[in-house]
Amino acid sequence: MNPARRTTQAATTALVLATAGTLLSSAAPAASAATTCVSPVYKRQFFANTTFSGTPKRTDCDATIAENWGTKAPATGLAKDNFGVRWTVTRDFGSGGPFALPVAAQDGVRVYLDGKRKVDVWKNVSSTVRKTVNVTIPSGKHTLRVDYVNWTGSANVSFAYAPRTAASIDKVKPLAPTGASVAYDTTTGKAKLTWSKNTEMDLAEYRVYRRYASGNSWMKVGSTKSTVHTDVPPATGAGYAYEVRAVDKAGNISAGGADQAVTSVRLTTPTGLAATGTDKGIQLTWKPVPGAVTYIVRRSDESAYTVTGPSFTDNTVKRSVYWSYQVMAMGSNGTSSGMAETAEIRRLVAAPTELKTPPGKTILTWIVPKDPGDYWGYHVYRSTTLPVDTSVEPISCDTSWKILADGRGQYTCTDWSTAPGATYHYVVKAFDGTYDESVASATVTVTKETEDLTPPAPITGLTAKATEYGTILDWNDSDAPDLMRYILYRGKITSDGQGSQVCSAVQYARLDTNTSQYRDVPMPNGDRFCYFVDAVDTSDNSGYLQTGKANTVVVATLDLMPSVATPEDSPVTLNAIPSVFDEEVDLRWDEVPGATGYRVYRWNPGASAYEQLGAVPASYSSYDDFPVKGGTTYFYWVTAIYADGTESAPGGDFVAMAPEEERD
Repeated sequence: MNPARRTTQAATTALVLATAGTLLSSAAPAASAATTCVSPVYKRQFFANTTFSGTPKRTDCDATIAENWGTKAPATGLAKDNFGVRWTVTRDFGSGGPFALPVAAQDGVRVYLDGKRKVDVWKNVSSTVRKTVNVTIPSGKHTLRVDYVNWTGSANVSFAYAPRTAASIDKVKPLAPTGASVAYDTTTGKAKLTWSKNTEMDLAEYRVYRRYASGNSWMKVGSTKSTVHTDVPPATGAGYAYEVRAVDKAGNISAGGADQAVTSVRLTTPTGLAATGTDKGIQLTWKPVPGAVTYIVRRSDESAYTVTGPSFTDNTVKRSVYWSYQVMAMGSNGTSSGMAETAEIRRLVAAPTELKTPPGKTILTWIVPKDPGDYWGYHVYRSTTLPVDTSVEPISCDTSWKILADGRGQYTCTDWSTAPGATYHYVVKAFDGTYDESVASATVTVTKETEDLTPPAPITGLTAKATEYGTILDWNDSDAPDLMRYILYRGKITSDGQGSQVCSAVQYARLDTNTSQYRDVPMPNGDRFCYFVDAVDTSDNSGYLQTGKANTVVVATLDLMPSVATPEDSPVTLNAIPSVFDEEVDLRWDEVPGATGYRVYRWNPGASAYEQLGAVPASYSSYDDFPVKGGTTYFYWVTAIYADGTESAPGGDFVAMAPEEERD
């Protein structure tokens, strides 16, 4: 609807003339002559009478007829009673068919089709009158005219025309689509059809059909509401014809438009196939095959995947496992090309994660992801500019590693070849047995401090537990990012001469940063020992040496000594050690001059005696005790046997065997 008081050029012109002192009505003829409305928009004319005589007072365009002026004038310059309004439109009705013409008006309304009256409701009434007339409109262009008058009282009018789309009523086929053309792309194998928009008012869709050029059987290949459709004919090298048909809402199908011919390309084996191991998986790429609608990718374990484009990434494979692939092009009718095949390729090892450095220190730590693949090591790359260049030789650094509580591995790399005050950027790459590198880790940047004088914090949580297989020491991991080692001190409790007890200890063991536990094996005779652990960083800062303070524990060993003492004048020097094999103790001694053999004994606490395990000839100077259980300490004697049958004094030693679950 286009309300009359919001008018176009006609009203504007009238206003200008009125301002100039001319009567408003004198401008209407010029306005009427200048107004042109584009179908299916109505041309609307206002008359100051009910006979539509004389020149219209005003002319404009109206998209729909749906007016309710009430008791007011329909436009400036017209009275509220005894006026007429005429709407006219000429449009293409396509194939025509059954239409409904509903009207509602107060007062009179008449509808004409090509000058013939079809609706006649022509009375001066006091309420709205409604009526619908069904008509059949021939195909082609026709003119509708609606005349409305208001004699007195309220004024309103509405009118519409619409096709009747019930299948039981509409038996008229749409007109065949026109203006069809086709463009065939030999690179993609796609045929693109276009055609002109149909003029049917009850159009539902277009259907596209295809047949062999030499055949008569059409096959539907698509439907659309637009005037464009793309099809991929079978890539066999054959000729094909296309036609487009229109379908209305009642299901009537038009005849086909003019046939459009194409000749398809022939499906070929994919070329340019390349396989690359990436962090995400194995990536395949190849050149598009004209006429292919899909591609079949087969892995060497017979797994198969269907893709629509010339690439595929297999992210289901595990890292470092070799695979090969085949790729085949598929046409729209199930035709297939030959197979292209790749060489063996594998997914890269996982990139390091959580790369970081402490402030001011060129000490890098990173995490080994779970299921990293068959990695052999890491390359550390350093640069003073960004991005870090990984095409150069990696740097050398001192590297250590440990297992975190969650089972992941953590590496530490100390770069000693840096200058104080300089800024460096680092990335790390893992590599496998063929030296194929992973993608780079995230970049970390650090400015080397000029001098580090700050020691690590004192070790906390130190505990000591006496067991039958030694003293177990345990402590909390140091959180110093530049930790280089732990130093274990062991000593005795003595008096400082001022009434206080102090731990007089010496360095006993140097330990890597990947451990926070130690098993000490002193003589199990009930002696008391004191222990503490010192943390030392990469600048050799020591919390204990620089502060003199450490958290100390005191523990007494269990007294497991045999009740029979070992003499001190034996010619046999015995050494008892745990074997590299489980449940075995290796006994070794030096050859005794004049001995014809040796006897081996082991202390039996239950019998309170050393019991003979066996004897060996003089050519032997070793004995393996097997099997033995872990979790306790064993005491051994070895004696030398002489030609006269006498036996020397025994040489003794002991060995503490850890339980199986605590062995390295």
